[in-house]
Amino acid sequence: MHEANKPLSVVVLAGIAASGTVLATAAVGAEVIEESLSTEHLELRLERIAEGLENPWAVTMLPDGRFLVTERPGRLALIDEDGSITHLEGVPEVSAQGQGGLLDVTLHPRYGDGEHDWLYFTWSKPGDGGTATALNRARLSDDALSDVETLFEQDRFSGPGRHYGSRLAWLPDETLLMSIGDRGTPERAQAADDHAGSVLRLAADGSAPDDNPFTDDDATLAEIYSLGNRNIQGMVVTEQGEVWATEHGPFGGDELNLIVAGENYGWPEVSQGRDYGTREPIGEDSLPGMQDPIHVFEAPFAPSGLAQVTSATFGEWQGDLLAGGLRGERLYRLRVDGEQVVDSEVVLDGQIGRIRGVHQGHDGAIYLVNDEAQGSLYRLRPVE
Repeated sequence: MHEANKPLSVVVLAGIAASGTVLATAAVGAEVIEESLSTEHLELRLERIAEGLENPWAVTMLPDGRFLVTERPGRLALIDEDGSITHLEGVPEVSAQGQGGLLDVTLHPRYGDGEHDWLYFTWSKPGDGGTATALNRARLSDDALSDVETLFEQDRFSGPGRHYGSRLAWLPDETLLMSIGDRGTPERAQAADDHAGSVLRLAADGSAPDDNPFTDDDATLAEIYSLGNRNIQGMVVTEQGEVWATEHGPFGGDELNLIVAGENYGWPEVSQGRDYGTREPIGEDSLPGMQDPIHVFEAPFAPSGLAQVTSATFGEWQGDLLAGGLRGERLYRLRVDGEQVVDSEVVLDGQIGRIRGVHQGHDGAIYLVNDEAQGSLYRLRPVE
């Protein structure tokens, strides 16, 4: 499509991406949490945009500057720039038992052109035998979702109510990556005929692309992109097209992984974590034919939420990863060179509690949600 014929939102987003400019999108009356946070390279300002969210799980920014925030009990919040919240009708009935509920949300890469104005979300779907991680898409229509459809659900419903994953990330070819945890049964992550404990690659309509790594292997489900993943709750596709994921270990052993098509990441045969009860090691540190983590966090971190900094306003941070954590209540900046973390810095340390979601908006700022019964949406940006 010629630039002059593109919808305004697409043109604006393209201009922002090219310039890295932070637009004037300050929420009216946004509460300043930290006027100035000192980091190795930057002074940052931390603001609260909206509060009163129930266990928020993910945030994404709409082209018009509003936000969509999922709340795990099953509500999808539409948040205006002034912090006001509208809960959208049309969300399916989720199973909010344990770690289940309404999970990640993302926009189609061409959202704003009319044809592709789809938002995608993951959730724990109740059914015979327990629950399953599912993927839906819908359109945003006033104060409700419309044209809601289930595109994918994992191949079996089961208990217990934990380790659903489930992060979403778009590859450059507009196929969608979706993580699913091992559902609390570790051996499922090594089963090629089971979606649990894997990263999936799906077309925009939820089908399995013909060029997925295992489509010619009758013993492996066609949607599987990688295996042996315990519970990925942070995932991003970088500007370079690399797939990075943060993954929960058991007691310790939380990992940063470079996800490569067709590879096995070892769980539970390989792990640097320990059993919750006995504190004994689980599996081996490394095994042939299985991918080692790029980085293992030193202390139990419970990683959730991952973004790449691409905005020019963050200066020397460009290209770095920002990883949120639940148990650690920390936000880490990680600099990766090749397949090695060469610099690590704690950016937030308890200021907002359990960090569940991390998202760079098209305005260049970093947005975060915290996993609390009375949670909030925050913005982090350099002090001007």
